[in-house]
Amino acid sequence: MKLVVRVKLLPTPGQAAALEATLRSCNEAANWLSSLAFGHGRTSRAALQALAYADLKARGLSAQPALHVLRKVADAYTAARANNRIKKPVGFRPAAAQPFDDRCLSWQLDERTVSIWTTSGRMKGLTFTGQDQQLAVLAAYRKGESDLLNQGGRWYLLATCEIPEAVSDTAPLGFVGVDLGIVNIATTSTGSRHGGRRLNRLREADRRLRAKLQKKGTKSARRRAKRHAGREARRARDINHKISKCIVAEARRTGRGIALEDLTGIRERVRLRRPQRATLHTWSFRQLGTFVAYKARRAGVPVVYVDPAYTSQECSRCHHLDRRNRPSQAVFACRACGFVEHADLNSSHNIAARGWWTWVRGAESRAPALTLTM
Repeated sequence: MKLVVRVKLLPTPGQAAALEATLRSCNEAANWLSSLAFGHGRTSRAALQALAYADLKARGLSAQPALHVLRKVADAYTAARANNRIKKPVGFRPAAAQPFDDRCLSWQLDERTVSIWTTSGRMKGLTFTGQDQQLAVLAAYRKGESDLLNQGGRWYLLATCEIPEAVSDTAPLGFVGVDLGIVNIATTSTGSRHGGRRLNRLREADRRLRAKLQKKGTKSARRRAKRHAGREARRARDINHKISKCIVAEARRTGRGIALEDLTGIRERVRLRRPQRATLHTWSFRQLGTFVAYKARRAGVPVVYVDPAYTSQECSRCHHLDRRNRPSQAVFACRACGFVEHADLNSSHNIAARGWWTWVRGAESRAPALTLTM
């Protein structure tokens, strides 16, 4: 399983200027090569190397960075071709991330410094920082390339790590069903609820501020909106990490697997009122599901994906299905057997049952590709 560990660089002003010049030169070369590739209709790595490798070196790139620029452009065209979007040359931002391999970047983990190639020469003693858990993973499992990234004026290295998956020798005793919702971000079949009205009040305040800044439209308002969007994303990511950690710990402690809803295309399928639409579209449920999946794989907890259709209308006791079983957002009341339960908890029981049957049948479940940033 691939895990991307992000560490923050702490460059001096001179080092930051050299890093900025390096990214700018690499991306200018990538844009030049992209236009050349588009004009010649040759976008594979081998074709681009034959076409422009010598010219890239003449533009001030050494051998390995030139090869990385070639690969970056070829990979960008491969992705664009897969999405049928090749109508003009692929473009790269001046600060777009640039990959570095071990010939261009070396780590001194004990000193927390790196040595990195730049267009002005080899830069040594560039310090970095990170959480102890991140650095432990980096020391034990780093493998392959690392990307240099400038984000909001801050410098980062994204290091790829290959994490071994834990393997359980025993079958799960059952499954913890996870219902993802609007009022409660996640409700488990064991009765745990995550998120709730306090979080939704914060999200509503965020939406009001965002709308106010967009309406104002001044340069300072746009700058403030950009900063606020970053804070929103970081808070959501932190909450998703905490929720997923609790869910996986609960499943591991009880010897059970985890059943998640397959939410592919959920934004296009659901029909909600305007306030609920805003709430649905401003939370990264996919990110939460991905965090649960990768933490579960590291812990040796099986994960299955089930069809979420009608889980909110089906009775978890008698399995009677009726849309009238859901008289309100929070209440489930079966019209056949009279069973009454919190609506999200009832849904999570249905998801847990479907997870068990998916596991018993051995049916394939569509899991996301697990390349995560830590």
